[in-house]
Amino acid sequence: MRQDEVVRASAGDLVAAYRGGRVSPVEVTRAVLERIRRDNPELRAYCLVDEDGALVQAEASHRRWRRGQALGPLDGVPTSIKDLFLTAGWPTRRGSRRVDADQPWTVDSPVAARLREAGAVLLGKTTTPEFGWKAVTDNPIDGVTRNPIDPSLTAGGSSGGSGAALAAGMGALSVATDAAGSTRIPAAFCGVVGLKPTYGRIPLYPGSDLGWLGCAGPMARTVGDVAALLDVLAAPDDRDPNAMPAPTGSYRAGMRRPVRGLRAAYSPTLGYARVDPEVAKVVEAAVAALDDAGVVVQAVDPPFSDPLDVFTVLWSTGMAPLLHSQLGGSPDGIDQGLAELIEQGSRYSVTDYLAARRAALGIGTAMGAFHRDYDVLLTPTVPIEPFAAGHDVPPGSDARSWLEWTPFTLPFSLSQQPALSVPAGMTSRGLPVGLQIVAARHAEDLVLAVGAAVEEALGSTVGPTR
Repeated sequence: MRQDEVVRASAGDLVAAYRGGRVSPVEVTRAVLERIRRDNPELRAYCLVDEDGALVQAEASHRRWRRGQALGPLDGVPTSIKDLFLTAGWPTRRGSRRVDADQPWTVDSPVAARLREAGAVLLGKTTTPEFGWKAVTDNPIDGVTRNPIDPSLTAGGSSGGSGAALAAGMGALSVATDAAGSTRIPAAFCGVVGLKPTYGRIPLYPGSDLGWLGCAGPMARTVGDVAALLDVLAAPDDRDPNAMPAPTGSYRAGMRRPVRGLRAAYSPTLGYARVDPEVAKVVEAAVAALDDAGVVVQAVDPPFSDPLDVFTVLWSTGMAPLLHSQLGGSPDGIDQGLAELIEQGSRYSVTDYLAARRAALGIGTAMGAFHRDYDVLLTPTVPIEPFAAGHDVPPGSDARSWLEWTPFTLPFSLSQQPALSVPAGMTSRGLPVGLQIVAARHAEDLVLAVGAAVEEALGSTVGPTR
């Protein structure tokens, strides 16, 4: 395989090449590290790269493949981890100067532990906004993360580092997070695939500051790779009391189920969102392709109203405890927007929080009933094109908060449902658009199957462009 093929290859293709002896994990890792050295200074997708450690892991993987003792479908695959997950041997600074890098880092989070057990080559940590607080990616340590499609634009967030790394060929897999859209938004903006699973599907330790909103999010350039990554990450871990039992089957196998005859609700606005006409046109074409593939599509809005106010209460009250748990009681030196969010959250009462929690449960109950009639719900992932990097909201818009420009991702964090973003196509400016596929709780296999059908119908993903 040529170097440009190596960095564009899916994890599945890499493993097939390892098995056939056409390329080694060492060659692949060297090629990806060279791409990181070339592009990361501009894109700032990575906040930490461990070249020596990655090559040691790649050499061990190569030996396993030569002996016929590979550990599974991720063995030797170059992978990154968002800098919100504890990873033994590497600092987890969460994008904040207020986190001291000079301390023992001896604990692996569940996702890091599962990746090591699977033989993945851990390249480094991807950039996050400070404590993952917003839907674009910049922080006081690492600067602004940029979109490989057009570096003048944002990669989205809070997992913008993961999205940018994948789109630029700086790794085949990444583990991100999603509590408000943090996996799905950068997947849409960067033209890759990102899954927010059902809450508890992937164990977390420590638990998210945002409680039941927070999930680990597998990201890759193909739906099949996301499924393979989920197969590994969904293994139980007794450190998370909310973790589900191990899945009864393989997600890679489940995504191959036929989609003909499935019932899909298509809601282009959720009944309240404003959508850029270019985005709407691309999403509509992707939905039509699913209809041609035999999915029975009906235009219908889900049974809830705009939950922005509810989400704002839960998001800000979830972030407010950072003031004492991470910041020693002082917001000095942190992102001004985060400081304002913490202050906002501290003003809400327990009664406010519980009312918002009840409203969120109501959305979950309503969507449970909705999915008796519809197997999946289809929406845009984000209603706008990627905008100028370095801004929290699109310049010139009337949005006051980033929460206002991502209306399609928030509801399904509240309802704790699985939601997958897959590339739907490109706007006339050559910018990627995401299609969001939502299913009932625990139905990850269903969103993956429909996502794979979209991928097949449309022919390809955006992939690396540089």
